[in-house]
Amino acid sequence: MRIIFAGTPDFAVPSLRLLLSSKLLSSKHEVCAVYTQPDRPAGRGRKMRPSPVKKLALSADIPVFQPISLKTEADLQQLSALKPDLMIVVAYGMILPQAVLDIPGFGCINVHGSLMPRWRGAAPIQRALMAGDEKTGVTIMRIIHKLDAGDMLHKEECAITEKDTAGDLYDKLATLGAIGLEKVIAQLEPGTVRAEKQDENLVTYAEKLTKSEAKLDLSQSAEQLARNVRGLNPWPVAQTLYEGEVLRIWQAEAVASDIKADPGTVICTGKNLDVTTGDGLLRLLEVQLPGGKRIPIQAFLSSHHVCGVKLG
Repeated sequence: MRIIFAGTPDFAVPSLRLLLSSKLLSSKHEVCAVYTQPDRPAGRGRKMRPSPVKKLALSADIPVFQPISLKTEADLQQLSALKPDLMIVVAYGMILPQAVLDIPGFGCINVHGSLMPRWRGAAPIQRALMAGDEKTGVTIMRIIHKLDAGDMLHKEECAITEKDTAGDLYDKLATLGAIGLEKVIAQLEPGTVRAEKQDENLVTYAEKLTKSEAKLDLSQSAEQLARNVRGLNPWPVAQTLYEGEVLRIWQAEAVASDIKADPGTVICTGKNLDVTTGDGLLRLLEVQLPGGKRIPIQAFLSSHHVCGVKLG
């Protein structure tokens, strides 16, 4: 089976690595090309930086294509000339037109970071955390010309712990995606894969995260705020204002309390920094001021007198 792999960020790397290294797959299948987003400027020098998927593909001598879109006749002819049997998409960052979906004989499949039909869309990992979901996972599904609405072929589940950040889950689900993908590919050619339609009544959408969501609304409950902190880590990172400066909050936890005070009031108890909220206290664990490093709250308290200060 000739496979085209389309992906861009770190999340897609374990799946591509699996295709290139698995003895089960390599004996029967060939990755004939990799599609990834064009190189982007990054870092202080704004130098053009290849995607993680491109780096892996080049190291394995796999041809790499980086079209701006896949809608031009030239792009379609180029892809068709590769004669793919299957196209695998993992966080590619581009919607495939129907003309592309029609090319591979076995169609196009996607590795998506949620338990479909929950959390279709751009930020499923973050939204699952912020919503308080107890579990998440990956779904391998067929791609159709409707956002994340294709038939489900396989799922791998993962519990969400009270300590997990979006970054933690990102890494876990990237690995699970490769595990699920291997199982599905092994069933495609013999035709033993079982497709399940999504229940449209259970669909939720994971809107793309924006920088404006970083500012915490301290009138919310401490439980919700703690989930937001975890969901916004590592980007865009939760924040509030401390004496006119942005205070980034990397880690925090909710603490039950009957203390009544205006939301955002700082209460110092021993080595802790607690902030009043709409319900309960938000205990800050790791913070960062502009120009500084991420530091544990004990280090912050040793150099800042914050008791009674109002955040927000």
